Amino acid sequence: MTTIAEVMRRDFLTVAPEDTLGETAQQLVDAGVGAAVVKDFGRLIGIITERDMLKSMAGRVHTSDARVREWMTEEPITASPDTPIEEAAQTMLDNGFRHLPVVDGDRGVVGVVSLRRLVGASQLAASD
Repeated sequence: MTTIAEVMRRDFLTVAPEDTLGETAQQLVDAGVGAAVVKDFGRLIGIITERDMLKSMAGRVHTSDARVREWMTEEPITASPDTPIEEAAQTMLDNGFRHLPVVDGDRGVVGVVSLRRLVGASQLAASD
């Protein structure tokens, strides 16, 4: 059984709630990722994704003024590193999102996994 720990990104992007959407968009592009974990004083408070950015653009916000806290998904659903990939993928499909923060107890956020990575890992496991 493959777990999230085997496929998650450990080099995830973290932003602050007071960061602007413009700054965050640039960081997402530079890192080549579709989501960033939002932390306040080291604690996970949200996640901001490409979809959130598109919603802000549709709302005609100024990316140099709009803040992450206004557009992030607060208190996101999370998974643990030992969650099976099939369970994580089902959670994402059931809730309509494509990125899942991975939290390991007192250590906090240890990674982020995308639906794309889960599907890829599931296909590889099925072909073995």
